[in-house]
Amino acid sequence: MRVDFHGLTFETPEVTFYLWSPWRASALEHRLFNTLAVLPGVQQEKQPDETCLHLRDSKSWRVALQAMSRVLKGWQEEASEAGSEKRSWRWMLEADLDADGYDHAGEPASVWGFLRVSVDRGSPDEPEKGEDIDLNGFGLLIWPQGRA
Repeated sequence: MRVDFHGLTFETPEVTFYLWSPWRASALEHRLFNTLAVLPGVQQEKQPDETCLHLRDSKSWRVALQAMSRVLKGWQEEASEAGSEKRSWRWMLEADLDADGYDHAGEPASVWGFLRVSVDRGSPDEPEKGEDIDLNGFGLLIWPQGRA
């Protein structure tokens, strides 16, 4: 399937979303994951310390990306309604590969996506107090071509 990730295009057999250590994940991470879990075409897999969602078609990917954006934009709007803080978010992409295109375990390289959220607090009278928070409990994996 072809995956368009905000202008980056990947050919992949599957995209997997992870919720690691659900008992420690934030409410935002749970909200993102639960939004994806109810989408059509998603297969869920539960393990003792993580839960995975597997997508295998482009249409489901587009719907999932749009659903995640809606959740994150809603999270931003919650702060603007209160007027006390400004929130933003961005995707952090990571790939681990050597000169031959394999990762540290000898598997074909894949791309990981993680979220970083920023919260800026302050009023016009005082300087801004910004904080970046990595959402370590939620992530996605864009699998390499040729995965069985």
